[in-house]
Amino acid sequence: MSQLTIYADNNPKNVLISTENADEIAAQLAFVNVRFEQWQANAQINESTTNEQIIDAYKNDIARLKEQNGYQTVDVISLAKGNPAAPQMREKFLFEHTHSEDEVRFFVKGQGLFCLHIGAKIYQVLCQKGDLISVPTLTPHWFDMGSDPEFTAIRLFNNTEGWVAKSTESEIAKQFPLLP
Repeated sequence: MSQLTIYADNNPKNVLISTENADEIAAQLAFVNVRFEQWQANAQINESTTNEQIIDAYKNDIARLKEQNGYQTVDVISLAKGNPAAPQMREKFLFEHTHSEDEVRFFVKGQGLFCLHIGAKIYQVLCQKGDLISVPTLTPHWFDMGSDPEFTAIRLFNNTEGWVAKSTESEIAKQFPLLP
């Protein structure tokens, strides 16, 4: 189940807000200009579904976001449980960084934890199957896929080259809880 946990950025032990209610998650994130939505596929998706079929299953929502925000590129990324490269892949996203464009992810399967550093708060958003999150341009954040990740996600980009992470040089990401 999707979850939002909000902390003061100087106290990772004190939870200010915690909710699993999707409407409340969307409302809390909207206050800080982060988009959170839940989508339904218009076709059955299973292990043999191709990336093109996955994109087609969500084509109406994808088209809406492309029209609203000018996204140019859409792709699908998958990671299977037990991948020997998972620890190195996980490490690549566990530092606070920004991007010069929105980071848009829709979880077709599995989960991921987005940790957003906005103002004096940390917004930890556990996204699961059916969840879309759009982290605005230049928002400091980090991402945790867990120690043995398994997920499939649709990504939308403004830039045809995709996003590039720029470190904030902060150590804050090491202070807050991650996925097991």
